[in-house]
Amino acid sequence: MCGIVGVLGNHEAAPLLVESLKRLEYRGYDSAGIATVNNGDLERRRAVGKLVNLSDRLVHEPLTGKAGIGHTRWATHGIANETNAHPHSTRQVAVVHNGIIENYRELRAELAASGTGHTTDTDTETVALLTQAYLNEGQSPREAALNTVARLTGAYALCFLFEGHDDLLIAARQGSPLAIGHGNGEMFVGSDAIALAPLTDQITYLEEGDFAIVTRTELEILDAARQPANREIKTVEIDNFQVDKGGHKHFMSKEIAEQPRVLTEAIGYYLADDASGIKLPGAGHDFSKTDRMVMVACGTAYYACLTAKYWFEQIAQMPVEVDVASEFRYREPPITENTAALFVSQSGETADTLAALRYCEGKASSILSVVNVTTSSIARESDLALPILAGTEIGVASTKAFTCQLTVLFLLALKAAHDRGKITDAQLGDHLSALRSVPSAVNASLALDKHFAHAGLKLSEASDVLFLGRGLMFPLAHEAALKLKEISYIHAEAYASGELKHGPIALIDKTMPVVVKAPRDSLFEKTVSNMQEVMARDGKVMLITDEAGAAEAGDGAWMTIVMPTVPEALTPILYAIPAQLLAYHTAVAKGTDVDQPRNLAKSVTVE
Repeated sequence: MCGIVGVLGNHEAAPLLVESLKRLEYRGYDSAGIATVNNGDLERRRAVGKLVNLSDRLVHEPLTGKAGIGHTRWATHGIANETNAHPHSTRQVAVVHNGIIENYRELRAELAASGTGHTTDTDTETVALLTQAYLNEGQSPREAALNTVARLTGAYALCFLFEGHDDLLIAARQGSPLAIGHGNGEMFVGSDAIALAPLTDQITYLEEGDFAIVTRTELEILDAARQPANREIKTVEIDNFQVDKGGHKHFMSKEIAEQPRVLTEAIGYYLADDASGIKLPGAGHDFSKTDRMVMVACGTAYYACLTAKYWFEQIAQMPVEVDVASEFRYREPPITENTAALFVSQSGETADTLAALRYCEGKASSILSVVNVTTSSIARESDLALPILAGTEIGVASTKAFTCQLTVLFLLALKAAHDRGKITDAQLGDHLSALRSVPSAVNASLALDKHFAHAGLKLSEASDVLFLGRGLMFPLAHEAALKLKEISYIHAEAYASGELKHGPIALIDKTMPVVVKAPRDSLFEKTVSNMQEVMARDGKVMLITDEAGAAEAGDGAWMTIVMPTVPEALTPILYAIPAQLLAYHTAVAKGTDVDQPRNLAKSVTVE
């Protein structure tokens, strides 16, 4: 969510901080700020809104100094205004923070009792004030930061900058990700490697509870027990072009267009050398010893899991339970013997999903994860991490990551089916052959862009939209509704088509667009019956189907978009494209911020 950058450089820090913060805009934010130390003096500048507002202020009120910290804030405690923007500072210390300090009220009351008042509504200011209190007692920056962090309850990634110390940053991590970048006589701190990509490709990821003392020539890390810890320096390859729009108006548009390529790469990664089987990374996983699967995720990744449930149960004949991560761990569900737990997260840092994973440790027979960032916390804490290979995804609304998640989960379901003896070698080969044709079908669906642009223009006039689907299209209806809500701000709901008569049909009138996803599959006739019920009540049906489905459905739909034809099992991957294009073009027609929609963050690293 919030973005953190720290610089101990050989050049002026302010331009480097702003440039790095620009690379963190995708995380979502509503204010930004930086602080530097110059000739021992600590100063800061903050601004509400986009980073350009901060850049404008720095033109008129420049900050000098080669040591500094920066932050993009996604508001949790307190409204988005300059007072609540980070860095938060006192006379001797400035702090930036990602996360939530759960005991800040208790600490605030303690500080108030000793005569220290607050000026903001944030939990983070308490961190700065507490650190200052320890400094007032004569403690060193290291001691003051250590004692402060020891008092904190909750989730945090913290970076401290101290007056009079232009060669010192202190960082701490608990629950929220943080990385240290190594340069030539320079050191950096960042929420993720993307922020540091222009500065270095040598990255050390802090682990849970780590406390780091950073200078230009040395990195000292203490673990959660405050014992010296050695953390590996990794070379991280990040293609700078990937965080450029590449000629597209929005990152979302670029990432939608990249799907044929990234899907091809993902499929190729998991195919055996002779393309007749599936190979998993590392030691792999033998599903013949797995009786049951628990899948846990949030948001779009949750709908990927709901789709995979159909594949695992229909093809591999393996019982699957799917749960929202934020609910799963609080139910304290029993994990039976030979149950594998699978966690899906684009960032690999989703706080609720990571907490659910830790709940399953020691209970599940194995921990699997499907992630886009193989150096993430979820990946590192899994027995087997399966990369989706989508590349950097900047748009808040997930597109290529979702279809790559579906692809990897489908391959995993095939592997489970084959391991369990539910499909033969020949059947596996047929499935893989069909899967290899999907990127071409996705490419053909992208060629329908003008039809979706027209449909999006029409949807932009609606205040409510209903999405219907059956079977494999049921999770895709939910994903389509989520996409529309996320970036166009139009209220949308999704239902299994068979549930229409159990309440939602009361909403139908001539002003209600109803988007029906219905390839000509085994449930098509039932879906058409539901569609007829909508049209009989003057509902405006937008039918998204294939050529055979369009012919069989006949006339009467308000709008019909004909998709390419793929085998039924693979329709979810293909029918994710209409969800993306409809939402995108509706949002463009409404003039909303497509890549950074209001109130949303790309990586949800707090509960």
